[in-house]
Amino acid sequence: MDLDAVLMRLAQAPVPASLDGMEDRVLARVAARPAARAGLGVGAMTIAAALVMGIFGAGVPAKEASAASLSPLGPVSPLAPSTLLVGVQ
Repeated sequence: MDLDAVLMRLAQAPVPASLDGMEDRVLARVAARPAARAGLGVGAMTIAAALVMGIFGAGVPAKEASAASLSPLGPVSPLAPSTLLVGVQ
C-alpha cells in the first residue's frame, strides 16, 4: 500500500467525535492539578551542601602531580610497546 495514499485518506477523513474538545479537557485537568513544589528548606539544604563541598574542595590541598617525560622517540619511553607488554605474560 502506498504511504502517500494512506496519509491522504487519513487527512481527508472526518475527525472522530471523541476528539472534539479534548484540548479543553486536558488543559482543564492540567490547571486543576496543583503544582508540586519543593519547600524552601530543600533548596537551602542543596545550596548549603554545594557551598560546603566547594569550600572543602578548594581548601584541601591536593597532592602535587608530576608529569612523566613522554618523548616517544627517545631511548627510554614509557609508551614503547616493549615496556607496555612487560607486565602481560
